[in-house]
Amino acid sequence: MNENIQRSRPEWCDPTEWEARVQLAAVYRVFHLMGWTELIFNHITLRVPGPHKHFLINPFGLTYDEIKASNLVKIDLEANILSPSEYPINPAGFVIHSAIHANVEDAHCVMHTHTTAGLAVACMEGGLASTNFYSAQLHDMVAYHDFEGITVHADEKTRILKSMGDKRLLILRNHGLLSHGVSLAHAFALLWTLNRACEVQVVTDSMRGQTLPIAPDITERATRDALQFSPEHGAGQNVLDALIRRVTRIDPTYQE
Repeated sequence: MNENIQRSRPEWCDPTEWEARVQLAAVYRVFHLMGWTELIFNHITLRVPGPHKHFLINPFGLTYDEIKASNLVKIDLEANILSPSEYPINPAGFVIHSAIHANVEDAHCVMHTHTTAGLAVACMEGGLASTNFYSAQLHDMVAYHDFEGITVHADEKTRILKSMGDKRLLILRNHGLLSHGVSLAHAFALLWTLNRACEVQVVTDSMRGQTLPIAPDITERATRDALQFSPEHGAGQNVLDALIRRVTRIDPTYQE
């Protein structure tokens, strides 16, 4: 860990958790940089290293550019706050994220967004179409969950998990996008590709003429060739590192 970051660690936080906090806070700033924000809503959560299924979530009331390592909230699977915090957590974020953290062993990071393009595709009956470079890399990787309203009811957890199955990407119909991964970078690479596919699809669907479908055998091969999703090949870490360096040049206060 960077020595300056180590010096900023409060006494109540051990070094391993602090490193996770700094990494997660950096990714919140990356989302802000990319415009993947929804006022004070939506969430990125990260498992705290250790034997317990505790995870870090954003404090409810702060925008993404206000999030720092020290103000992230540590909670357990019952939504009990386990770290000093002036802020509560958003119940809607807890329901979705806790369901996945509790039941998917390698879901160390869960990301959920309401980007305009992602939400637009989520509102379409056909969902994501295999018609562009990015959607071609997501062959058989995307699941769908029907809209049940605001996700504040615990009984929806089992249905979210059933809808998701073994997929790492979930389109919440009429709602938004979700990814989970073995690391922050893995979840980010998946979500970025899905969101980019949605952006291109929204523009393509607005144009005259017919879209060109991509054959399943081609999308299957393209997905196998998309090494950015593979933990063995870094799972997007180099991309995320580059964006964090940009964030750090702009405002390094996320490390506090």
